[in-house]
Amino acid sequence: MIEQGTKEYWRATFALSLGSFLVFAMVYVTQPLLPLFTDEFGVSPAKASSSLSVVTLFISIALLFYGPISDSLGRKVIMVWTLLGAIVVTFAIPFVSSFEWILVLRALQGVFLAGLPSIAMAYMGEEFSPQALSLGIGMYISANSLGGMSGRLMSGVAADWWGWQGSFVTIGLLGLTFFLLFVWMLPPSRQFRRVPFNGKQAVGGMLQHLRNPILSVAFVIGGLHFFVFLGSFNYLTFLLSGDPYRLSPTLLGMLFVSYLAGTFSSTLSGRLAQQWGKTTCIQVGVGLFALGMLCTLHPSLIVILIGLLIQCFGFFFAHSASASWVNAHAQFARASASSLYLVFYYFGASLGSSYLGWFWEAWYWPGVVSGGLLVLVVTFSCSCWLHRTERRVQGKQRLDLSSSR
Repeated sequence: MIEQGTKEYWRATFALSLGSFLVFAMVYVTQPLLPLFTDEFGVSPAKASSSLSVVTLFISIALLFYGPISDSLGRKVIMVWTLLGAIVVTFAIPFVSSFEWILVLRALQGVFLAGLPSIAMAYMGEEFSPQALSLGIGMYISANSLGGMSGRLMSGVAADWWGWQGSFVTIGLLGLTFFLLFVWMLPPSRQFRRVPFNGKQAVGGMLQHLRNPILSVAFVIGGLHFFVFLGSFNYLTFLLSGDPYRLSPTLLGMLFVSYLAGTFSSTLSGRLAQQWGKTTCIQVGVGLFALGMLCTLHPSLIVILIGLLIQCFGFFFAHSASASWVNAHAQFARASASSLYLVFYYFGASLGSSYLGWFWEAWYWPGVVSGGLLVLVVTFSCSCWLHRTERRVQGKQRLDLSSSR
């Protein structure tokens, strides 16, 4: 097992973080470009947002397959080839001339982008010692937020210089560099035990995970959080590109520097989960998420930016804890459990823009915040149920320990 603090631990964690960074940079490359798509292709804000939601939709579909397949073929080989496929599609997108073709290629990109996220946490669950796992997952998820932030920032700057096509070329060149580092640094799987692919068994394992409320409630929490988070950020670009703010693509991309708060909070959540418990971290994250959304109702751009920092901190704090909960409580087929969590996570993201679009059309930004807070009430209630379950399990473990003495 890879122990925390060893050279192999840092190589594996850094490689997976690079891969995670790259995946999320490619996922979010279009978010600062949404107003540009509206102007250039004459599409509505909701349809422009589909350049992002179609990626998350196809990621959620593909995630169903990579986990079981990796149980048979291995972890690293699938992560390598899917990353390469996503980079190739990134370079192809600038050569299309219609928005519909952008959507087609973004859907294909989503299929490839699902490879690493569906397997990375299963790789860590097998290769890392239990003591190293929480911190490793926290650092990996920190790279999610850093990649999402950097991809948006670079995309916005490139679009101001070279148009939306330049955004994809820039991310593609970055991707090639990170891909080579990933292949070189990631250690091979040593604890992996190949299991012959059995479709019936794979479906049965997923159904067992879904029937397990300890896992399925965590799936719902992760999906609904991303549902609100991604959808609200999509409409924020339209709010701040219009009057009275009139932010350029570069400045819209810079808004996502707020993701640095998520980079910090994911790792912090991994550390604090060992002391507070994972469900307490989820509850704290939900509360901060809601507070950040409320701050964005203020007309001052400075207050809005502070709200975004709080929102990002809370979202990733909760996400790190809920993802870690799934890994800790999956007793078998860990890759399938991780994949199911991410299926809910990305499927939620694909629907968030449509749900919040109704609120945007009716009440603009205050409507988006109201719609988001309604969902957070649901996730907080779910986290309270998990908290009670966690306490019961801990109480039973202490009782068993005292009885054995």
